[in-house]
Amino acid sequence: MSEPQLRAADADRASVAEVLGTALHEGRLQVEEYDERLTAAYAARTHGELAALTADLPAARPTPPAPQDAPDDDPVDLRNAWRGWTTVAAIVWTVYLATTIGTGQLLYPWPVWVVGPWGVALLARTVTTRRRTV
Repeated sequence: MSEPQLRAADADRASVAEVLGTALHEGRLQVEEYDERLTAAYAARTHGELAALTADLPAARPTPPAPQDAPDDDPVDLRNAWRGWTTVAAIVWTVYLATTIGTGQLLYPWPVWVVGPWGVALLARTVTTRRRTV
């Protein structure tokens, strides 16, 4: 926070409330003390008043940045995706063939709807994937 005499904004109060909630969750504050400090935070008028409410608490740890979507797909991920697709395709076609043979009738080829769209999407992903040049 900046200068203690400056007026606090609602966002400043919400930020302190978040720090207090984290402290409660970590066991640094008892529920009664949390309630008192939270009430004081929302009644605070200056940055100094807000700073006093968190002075005895450790500074908030910075959260790690969210991982960025890599423009390149990992070839291992694609191999695993194709392996999963092949396994599911083998299972559903085996069930279809066993059912067809067991009934003695040619049945509607429903496995196409299970593995077809998935296979098309996977093929498109594979074709459009740029390989990493490491």
